[in-house]
Amino acid sequence: MPTVQEVLEKALSEVAAEPVSLLCAGRTDAAVHASGQVVHFDTTAERPLKAWVMGANANLPGDISVTWAKPMPAHFHARFSAKARRYRYVIYNDPIRPAHLAEEVTWNHRPLDAARMREAAQTLVGTHDFSSFRALKCQAKSPIKTLHHLRVIEQGRFIVLDVRANAFLHHMVRNIAGVLMTIGAGEREPQWVAEILAARDRRSGGVTAHPYGLYLIQVEYPDEFSLPQRYLGPHFLSALDD
Repeated sequence: MPTVQEVLEKALSEVAAEPVSLLCAGRTDAAVHASGQVVHFDTTAERPLKAWVMGANANLPGDISVTWAKPMPAHFHARFSAKARRYRYVIYNDPIRPAHLAEEVTWNHRPLDAARMREAAQTLVGTHDFSSFRALKCQAKSPIKTLHHLRVIEQGRFIVLDVRANAFLHHMVRNIAGVLMTIGAGEREPQWVAEILAARDRRSGGVTAHPYGLYLIQVEYPDEFSLPQRYLGPHFLSALDD
């Protein structure tokens, strides 16, 4: 199955009438979503900005959309110019599995106590060694990352984890989500997070949550680049925007 990057490269190549190779702000696992992915590419083709957007979308499947285009200075890089990234992990908390959005949310049938999850989440805010929350095959040079915020938001049957950091390790958000759901279900106490963090060992960190509810919602860059801003997403939770 082709990746989103491969499909988008093909669509943009049609618009440019020449091969296009993309560089992305970040790669996502299979079944993980993005409402705020940023990519850049070099081309000799000259097209109106609207043509890049509408032309690409005309050649894309219904589950992929380009939302804006902008010419950038030569020193801009979608990945290396980023100063922060933000994800949302969407949990549908109900005894009955959802018939809709089945692969766009993570279903948890156990009643979750968002207050317990919120208490536990605060332990992770700040600069820490997140070795216990990284995948065993993670290739990041350092496990030390800075979480700027980790919010637990309730909206109806949804519980949303909103997390912003300077950078993330492989599976880091999904591993955090797995731990917080275990605590929210009353299976472990909020203090468990501190124990996991101190262990610096993935084997202490509980299960990795499913990918379906995870969204890359924003990549932040220095003000000099003035990138367009849209709602953060996912689209069905746009009321959470701030």
